[in-house]
Amino acid sequence: MLVTEPARDGGKIVTGRKGVGRFEVFIKGVPSHAGTRPEDGRSAIRELGNVIQTLAAMNDLARGITVNVGVVRGGTKPNVVAEEAYAEVDLRVPTISDSDELTAKILNLKSRTEGVTVKVIGELNRPPYEKSNAGAALYEHARTIAAEIGFDLVDTSTGGGSDGNFTAPHTATLDGLGVDGQGAHTHYEQMYISSIEPRARLLYRLYQTLR
Repeated sequence: MLVTEPARDGGKIVTGRKGVGRFEVFIKGVPSHAGTRPEDGRSAIRELGNVIQTLAAMNDLARGITVNVGVVRGGTKPNVVAEEAYAEVDLRVPTISDSDELTAKILNLKSRTEGVTVKVIGELNRPPYEKSNAGAALYEHARTIAAEIGFDLVDTSTGGGSDGNFTAPHTATLDGLGVDGQGAHTHYEQMYISSIEPRARLLYRLYQTLR
């Protein structure tokens, strides 16, 4: 399988991707007047702070595990102890065993505050794309073609997900065949015009030579 996602880090081809999990956190507290009866309230936002700290502690860069709280919402007015809070969470894991471990931890988050409930839903929506012998052979074939064209093709693993996550467990997959660039998901995201021709020639030759 050939996947035309953008290249990585100066034109590197992708032969591995982390699995991707997405989760939603729903927190229910007890509202009250923040000025006159704060003791009657149970803040969902305060509990969300606890949840965010717990999730942040799950990050393990040495193992390639990242947990990111990317969206938060909560409360109604500044003078009301927040009854509800919400968060969206992104999980990236390099292996299936890591996925099983971290998914269970996130789904089993518990409230630390009496009178406040925490509910988490979600799952792994892209399995890890782990390097395989078939994928390695496909990469070596592409590397030979690139050398004939006139450039060195280096491979890498990345934390971003793609359709390659779905195909790699079942067939040889080569990802990152698109153009080179920089700044993914930033305000300065861009592609290098100089990469268009060599990447197109590589893809064309792969189509010609693969059976």
